[in-house]
Amino acid sequence: MPIYLGHRAEDGREQLLLDHLIGVARYAQAFADSFGAGALAYQIGLAHDAGKYSDKFQRRIRGAPVQVDHSTAGAQLMIERRNAPAAYCIAGHHGGLPDGGGQYDQAQPTLSARKEKPVEPYDGFWREVTLKPAVFDPPTILGVGGFTAAFWIRMLFSCLVDADYLDTEAFMQGKKPPRGEYASIEELLARLYRDIARFENPEGDLNQERCAILEACLDAGRQQSPGLFTLTVPTGGGKTIASLAFALEHAKRHHLKRVIYVIPFTSIIDQTVSEFEKILGKENVLAHHSGVEYEDGEGNDSDQSRKKLAAENWDMPVVVTTAMQFFESLFSNKTSRCRKLHNIAQSVIIFDEAQTIPLPYLKPCVRAIAELTVNYRTSCVLCTATQPALGPLFAEIHPTLQSRELCPPLNCDVFRRVQYTNLGKLCDEELAARLNGHAQVLCVVGLRKHAQTIFALLEQKGSVHLSTLMTPRHRRIMLRLIRRQLKRGRTCRVVSTSLIEAGVDVDFPVVYRAEAGLDSEIQAAGRCNREKKRPTEESFVYLFTPEDTYTAHLPHMLRRPMETARDVVRGCRELDAPETIERYFTQLYQLSGPLLDQKNVVSQFEKAQGSYPFATVAGDFRLIETNTRAVIIPKGAQYRKLDERLRSGERSRALFRKLGAFTVSVYEWQFEALAGRGALEFLDEQVAILLDLTLYDGKTGLQMPEGYGEALFV
Repeated sequence: MPIYLGHRAEDGREQLLLDHLIGVARYAQAFADSFGAGALAYQIGLAHDAGKYSDKFQRRIRGAPVQVDHSTAGAQLMIERRNAPAAYCIAGHHGGLPDGGGQYDQAQPTLSARKEKPVEPYDGFWREVTLKPAVFDPPTILGVGGFTAAFWIRMLFSCLVDADYLDTEAFMQGKKPPRGEYASIEELLARLYRDIARFENPEGDLNQERCAILEACLDAGRQQSPGLFTLTVPTGGGKTIASLAFALEHAKRHHLKRVIYVIPFTSIIDQTVSEFEKILGKENVLAHHSGVEYEDGEGNDSDQSRKKLAAENWDMPVVVTTAMQFFESLFSNKTSRCRKLHNIAQSVIIFDEAQTIPLPYLKPCVRAIAELTVNYRTSCVLCTATQPALGPLFAEIHPTLQSRELCPPLNCDVFRRVQYTNLGKLCDEELAARLNGHAQVLCVVGLRKHAQTIFALLEQKGSVHLSTLMTPRHRRIMLRLIRRQLKRGRTCRVVSTSLIEAGVDVDFPVVYRAEAGLDSEIQAAGRCNREKKRPTEESFVYLFTPEDTYTAHLPHMLRRPMETARDVVRGCRELDAPETIERYFTQLYQLSGPLLDQKNVVSQFEKAQGSYPFATVAGDFRLIETNTRAVIIPKGAQYRKLDERLRSGERSRALFRKLGAFTVSVYEWQFEALAGRGALEFLDEQVAILLDLTLYDGKTGLQMPEGYGEALFV
């Protein structure tokens, strides 16, 4: 009887194919048990490499120079058994989930084309494997049902590909890799309680209200059943720790596996990660976003090695990630991005600054949150000071999707720290003159060019500029300077784009904000008198309309929030009152209509009738859509080692993530202008380094050639 091999290691060890199939099946079953589909996942695991039983593949694994498609056989097997979800998973377990396609797709990489593709005989599979009928809990149908089915398939796919990676990894390494073995949720909760003990006997009205919010979140964590929640806390109310407290108590009460904290921007993620690490321990908190890369450490138990592995599948008790990483993974078809999805099930997910979900993708993101809440045993918390009016969108999906507010009734006067004043239209010179009249002031504008122009008009001593024309490393240095100057009471005038207003912990006595969406205006106000150390009547937020040159060419999606805010607050006594905020978002969503799903993601899945567009949607779903190119700024001692690696020919993902700290993103036409001026050095088609360093200013960052400076950043 022939011996069927699944893998061969470099040291000559061999893994029997049946052992691999059973190992993958067991992993996949354990993963899918979290959403009631363990038996089906086990069956998929057994069948995923059926094609490896072919004589041709067995010759290949023993060294013959032949190519074999081993995934199509298992997909066809499942199609014959009318198990389309399993067929999608098996067909895509190496190359990614395919589109379903149609009957004329023979030349296309679709599931329909794979159905007709000739495969090598794999009779040995039936001699070693018995496929039993799978009994499982189907998901609750939301909407028409197409989106629900596709989401469920993607979750099963996650179980399969992670199981395949883990079983193969364990065999190839010949030992158990350093995964798992983190603190339990109970231990993390105990650490949190030790930390918040410092809040006992709070002094002052503000600290008493913060403690009331914290206690309410702890109580809700113990008492509330899983589901959809909101946490509406004014800026400075301590929502980060309060939401973590709810999450850990809730996870303990309902035996949930982890806490996932979703943050809108990479610019503020380090602040949250640092806070969580101090409370829970560095070894228990994973930061996962485009700007972080973990390397192999020394020894199997090194923190770096563990986190590198955990970043692959989010196998850690607390994960802090970005909205882009989170949602784009949920709509991806790639094995590397989908591996972690099954570990989102049975979690508490905190969506920080929930109002920042981009309007063109709002409906797909809301739909994903609904699926996770109803079908994957998660509790989702929409956490913000400016709660978006998402109730009607959730109600359209399923009548049971009604959120519960975690924050107790507040004494709003305690959190009222500023007075709003609308100054009307201000030209650049008038704005700069007003800013120069303050010793400490923050001005937030919507354009990078506007920020540079205003900064140039300021008295330079004590003035600081912030925008994405500066490298992330440069911005971090400037933020440290700003906090130091504010703390010491020194002159500090800051002109910034909106990157400073969502969650950045700074406290100015006065803030100016260029007209924008209401949520942006209120977020900017959160940088004024943040700790309420000054009287409210002496803390001003001035709203103003900039010169027409900065607003005349705004795209419709950016103009609408501004116009809606202007309409809603007209004659309104309290700009930041909850009813004003709700009216703003309700009106904004009504006016946006079909543009809340600009790529028709939801309707593509709902209308699919079994032929799901996994690959097509994955290619279209980009939460932040900007046609930009990266320019590396070769400055600083820390850059030199990276430069050596670049020039040696290295083009690894780890290297490019490290280079991200020294990179500025510019629009395509700006990139071409720099190239046309001879200011860029191309190491290859993808890598451009700024050659003319006179174009990078130590105060304002990258200077565009004359006539090419206009760039949006709202």
